[in-house]
Amino acid sequence: MARRLTPTYHLVEELLTYTSKLIVQESGSNLVAFSGGVDSSLAAALVHQVSSNHERMNARAVLGISPAVPAHQIQLAREVAESIGIPLVEVRTEEEMLEEYVSNTGDACYACKTALYSALEAVTNYVDGEMAGDGDGYVLFNGTNKDDLKDQTRVGLIAAENFNVASPLRHVTKDEVRAAAKYLGLPNWNHAASPCLRSRLAFGVEATQSHLKLIEDSENLVRQALGWENEVTKNMRVRMLSKSRAVIEIDSGEDLEVSRGKIEEFGIPETLRRIGFKGGLAEVRHFKSGSIAAVSSTRSYQDESIIHIETVSGVTDRNDRIVA
Repeated sequence: MARRLTPTYHLVEELLTYTSKLIVQESGSNLVAFSGGVDSSLAAALVHQVSSNHERMNARAVLGISPAVPAHQIQLAREVAESIGIPLVEVRTEEEMLEEYVSNTGDACYACKTALYSALEAVTNYVDGEMAGDGDGYVLFNGTNKDDLKDQTRVGLIAAENFNVASPLRHVTKDEVRAAAKYLGLPNWNHAASPCLRSRLAFGVEATQSHLKLIEDSENLVRQALGWENEVTKNMRVRMLSKSRAVIEIDSGEDLEVSRGKIEEFGIPETLRRIGFKGGLAEVRHFKSGSIAAVSSTRSYQDESIIHIETVSGVTDRNDRIVA
């Protein structure tokens, strides 16, 4: 039976055509900054499918490993890459060595993306040797979509621009990304966004390894309390405010009173204080998707052609009010 040509079919065909114009041909390398999120996964699938049409498959997904990436996200990225069929390279990034990252005062995302894209460039030497090609250059890709480009606070866009990063998704919305990912059979097409752990820290709370590990451990505990160990479609965050205070944010579709009851019954407030949130649990409230509220005083952009690697971040303002 012939496959019905749906609007999503045409969307995917347009994405593949656009991707074919971006990639380096057979003697170069195409590297996708890959997190296992739906945006970078779709970008990886498109780049892989287009490059697979060539005699020498020259695409790789590159996963940056750092304390800001939780273990469950690393495992998901490995599974999604295997599902796509694209070879996965894991590389240690070193953004925690940069003062502007650790201080978390407006330039952390820029510093992180700079470290990531620097690592991707370093990977090109390994990839070129492994592929035994003539080395006709390389292209770095990410999963920036059209909606991302509307956010003027995303200083990570500047890092992507500095490295000439391309995105196959820059002309499509997040909803279209999910539709295309579902059409292509990506297992994470409906997963909730999973930005880096640093995004849970209030403006000015240092992005140290101990703080990031505390966030990861705390979110694992809250998932257990809610019975969400295997839940992938609902949002949940543990934020760290100044004075080591915690805020738990629950998916907006959930009953807050029920969620608070489960959190109390599981002993989460006491446990959070014991493992590092010395200021205790300040609040349990609904999650609101947003982006970085604190904009660097030294970096800004206006050009909507700038590309951005996927991230959804939440920080507080000077009064510790979560604004995203």
